[in-house]
Amino acid sequence: MTILTNEEKATIVNSKIKNLEYNKFSNEIDKISESAKSIPDTESVARYNALIAENVTQISALTAELSKYTTEEE
Repeated sequence: MTILTNEEKATIVNSKIKNLEYNKFSNEIDKISESAKSIPDTESVARYNALIAENVTQISALTAELSKYTTEEE
């Protein structure tokens, strides 16, 4: 059985955080684009706001999880 080291676990969590940051940025750009329309779809803007908030929550949770793995291994 292979056991992941704390460094390997931290790498995986960091990768997940990076993907969430990409998604958050993409949602922010989509929101800006939708808001720039002469008649923005308010439902779309609200959906982007909800997605961005969800990304922030997920990033916060994974950042807390990451702190478990960033200590020195014994």
